[in-house]
Amino acid sequence: MRAKKAPLRIITPDGKHDSIKIAKLINYIMRSGKKSVATSIAYEALDLASAQTKKKPLELFDEVIAAITPEMEVRSRRVGGAAYQVPMPVRPRRGFALALRWLVEEANKRPNKQYHTFAEKLAAEMVDVLAGQSGSLARKETSHKNAEANKAFSHFRW
Repeated sequence: MRAKKAPLRIITPDGKHDSIKIAKLINYIMRSGKKSVATSIAYEALDLASAQTKKKPLELFDEVIAAITPEMEVRSRRVGGAAYQVPMPVRPRRGFALALRWLVEEANKRPNKQYHTFAEKLAAEMVDVLAGQSGSLARKETSHKNAEANKAFSHFRW
């Protein structure tokens, strides 16, 4: 366990939508410190997805994140030499971080032959989340199924 709680970093909102959530998305997309490239990818993906769904980009993004964010997860807990998978509720910050991570990872898994840019992949992933047939939604369901399957160990919570 940590000696002290890690300090929270202050994240400046993005320039276009003035949203900290979209700034976090940009940071998750970013590779090798190329923030301007990540910014253009995020904005293009939001524009493409909002054009397909006829919703405002911020509303669309909030809906997508709300759909992906898990409520329960399993965490390992050692009791008497055995490790148990104990179901625990997910805190809002962690849930948001998991949702962003899953969104970007599942968009990255999409085939290159079908989509030309990462922005197209990310937009398609967002649209699929709203349609209910996304890889990131499947990850949320898996997390909830694991928590449900290990409900018997919930008394080991700390």
